[in-house]
Amino acid sequence: MKVFVTKYALTDGILEKEVEININISDRMVTEVKGNYRNSFHKPFWHLTKDEAIIHAEQLRTRKIISLKKKIIQLEKLTF
Repeated sequence: MKVFVTKYALTDGILEKEVEININISDRMVTEVKGNYRNSFHKPFWHLTKDEAIIHAEQLRTRKIISLKKKIIQLEKLTF
């Protein structure tokens, strides 16, 4: 099954992955299998459509910008 992964959206962008749903563990988790290597993604960091992934990536970007603005304010208030 093809999914769109937003786990690394702020560094690598939205990734398109071929995965398996591992119902034995959770229906909210998918696993990418490459040989002996497995990489698991939990909801909300994978999506069935690119549109859903874009919406989530925009939310992550907005949260990060807010966080960085708060950090800038903290740094500007520092005095030595």
